[in-house]
Amino acid sequence: MSDPLVGIYPGTFDPITNGHTDVIQRAARMLDKLVVGVAINTSKAPLFTLEERLEMVKLEALDMGEVGQRIEVLGFRDEFLSSRHDIVYNCVLSLDQFFYKM
Repeated sequence: MSDPLVGIYPGTFDPITNGHTDVIQRAARMLDKLVVGVAINTSKAPLFTLEERLEMVKLEALDMGEVGQRIEVLGFRDEFLSSRHDIVYNCVLSLDQFFYKM
């Protein structure tokens, strides 16, 4: 049996948007497991606490039915990105974000 295909989708999700949930749902359909990493970003002043953002993302995953069962939601800092994964998803919502992430 081959290893499961695992992807991660990191972000602050402050708040989670329809665009985020669309990417999460599409990615989870293609993978055995999708880990959604809710970031602790000290350079940003979040609107919601980490716990609130984790709960929002978990509720969205629950609403995805069977696909949602493949989703794990975790809070993280940089060390999260060193965990085992095959694919990293990234969502760019604006041209400013594109250049910032470059």
